[in-house]
Amino acid sequence: MNFFSAQDHARRNTGRLIALFLLAVVSLIVMTNLLVMFVFGYLGADQAGTVPVMQLMQHLDWGVFLTIGAAVTLVILLGSLYKIVALSGGGARVAEMLDAELVVSGDPDFKKQRLLNVVEEMAIASGTPVPPVYLLEEEGINAFAAGYRPGDAIIGVTRGAIEKLSREQLQGVIAHEFSHILNGDMKLNIRLIGLLHGILLIGMIGYYILRSSSHSSRSKNSGGAAVLGLGLVVVGYAGTFFGNLIKAAVSRQREYLADASAVQFTRNPDGIAGALKRIGGEAAGSIIENPSGVQISHALFSQGIKTWLGSLYATHPPLDKRIYSIQPGWDGEFDYSLPATTDQAAPESPTPSGTPGEQQFATMEAVAAAMTSGAIIERIGQPTPSLLAYAHKLIDDLPPEFSTAVNDPYAARAVIYFLLLDKDRAVHVEQLEHLKSSADAGVYEETMKLVRAGFELKKEYRLPLVDMALATLHQLSVKQYRLFKQNLNTLIEIDSKVSLFEWSIRKIVFHHLDPVFDKKPGTARQNLVLEQTNDACAVLLSVLVYSGKQQGISNEKVFDLASEELNGLTVSLLPKSEITLDKLNSALDRLVSLKPLEKPLLLKACAICITADRQVTSSEVEIYRAISAILDCPVPPLVV
Repeated sequence: MNFFSAQDHARRNTGRLIALFLLAVVSLIVMTNLLVMFVFGYLGADQAGTVPVMQLMQHLDWGVFLTIGAAVTLVILLGSLYKIVALSGGGARVAEMLDAELVVSGDPDFKKQRLLNVVEEMAIASGTPVPPVYLLEEEGINAFAAGYRPGDAIIGVTRGAIEKLSREQLQGVIAHEFSHILNGDMKLNIRLIGLLHGILLIGMIGYYILRSSSHSSRSKNSGGAAVLGLGLVVVGYAGTFFGNLIKAAVSRQREYLADASAVQFTRNPDGIAGALKRIGGEAAGSIIENPSGVQISHALFSQGIKTWLGSLYATHPPLDKRIYSIQPGWDGEFDYSLPATTDQAAPESPTPSGTPGEQQFATMEAVAAAMTSGAIIERIGQPTPSLLAYAHKLIDDLPPEFSTAVNDPYAARAVIYFLLLDKDRAVHVEQLEHLKSSADAGVYEETMKLVRAGFELKKEYRLPLVDMALATLHQLSVKQYRLFKQNLNTLIEIDSKVSLFEWSIRKIVFHHLDPVFDKKPGTARQNLVLEQTNDACAVLLSVLVYSGKQQGISNEKVFDLASEELNGLTVSLLPKSEITLDKLNSALDRLVSLKPLEKPLLLKACAICITADRQVTSSEVEIYRAISAILDCPVPPLVV
């Protein structure tokens, strides 16, 4: 399954989940009405304590039934909305719920640094922002990904995983979690948490009624309250039971897909299979002891809770079935050995042959061919071992000033500022003067460290640096982030013009971080088709046509070739005078809401705009990747 099919499958699963949830709500309404009828019959019973059946049936009043139904529905919806809003800041809220610790660079614990390196490599290879990494102090071997989309995602890993797994096994686990990020599973997971909380709320209300009735006078009315409370507890937990069955059914099949994707990403079945075998051989297994682990159990790498209903209630397939699906020739033995004290070395990047000029020409020629043919669309959401090796080498080759800076909250802001410094000396000086007077204490000094290093960054380093800095920028306070945004806007606008590259950097940063600091779900409903986005498509394609210097072909011809990819959509090349940055921002905000299977057509049209003259530059490739990232379609590094 490719990236767009997986995204569409997750979107349709959300629809099924809502349908099943509504069935559960209807069941709870019926059960609650039966309970109220019984309590009323109890209160109206004769002195002998009998409750005639006909007397209970007299309480079957449709007005009362609808009122109770509305009340139950309101309680469930409010409970669900409360939980979803509580988690609206993205994956970080889920990590906080589990009392997880943020892992930061520079920690003397080698195994934490190894974990950060593995996550960074996988993120750069897949073209996604590097997610913040959290550590759970749990002995079991487990992990999870949480968030609404790649920009607000986090990776959580247990202490048992980093202590007991080798590097290749840990890489298999992280690849599995990145599959959930890329396939759109995280949003579904958070919705499951919210919906189940709403159902559980009925049982909680019953618990408090039951508790309060025990402190009241011993009367028939207090006895009725006790019966009502006990009944609501039963109804609430019955709803949770069925909800968890839904959760388990939704989760199990996705785990097989994530396992297969992990093998595809790493081309190393021994990695993820080895991690599963070690779980089977460990006394602690993959169990999460934190009470909140129940809420996130469906999002974990392996079964995180003990269930008395066995496979019926399990959120994950059995370990042996998962291993056999990865390694059909497995001998059935789990790994009971002690964790290795040394690690395999990380993969080395293959050394290309030819002179630098020949290498660059061959790379750009191959990239142009991939973009023109549409093969680049197949790479989206599909990191490969060669890309992992490339990411490993890129991280190693970064100047130390930058590799250190992207992992420090002060210096990470300086990295973004550095990328926006103008080549014009006068503008450059004015930008630095602004930072000196307006940036938070220490940020200007960190920027000057990068300036004094005098390093000319390769263009292919710029987007990975932004992706690496985004994880660290999650650590800013709301006040710091707002000042950072103001300064970023000022640096861009000082010369009264905005280049497409400057706009791309700003849009990527704000697109990924605004939802985190505004505490709003960073996701749009994916329900639009291309026919509903004529104006937005025209703006985006026109910008791309004008952004490059077309060789041997007119702008109008390039636009016509691109628009042919849009399923017959009628759009026209806009005059330059009608295009503004506000229009471009609005266009992309609308295009993000396209259905997953509509986006490949748009991205192919964008590629045609860039490659219609059969030439492509690294700057054009960078812009294409930036626009794809804004559309939540991460394009891996385009290297050969």
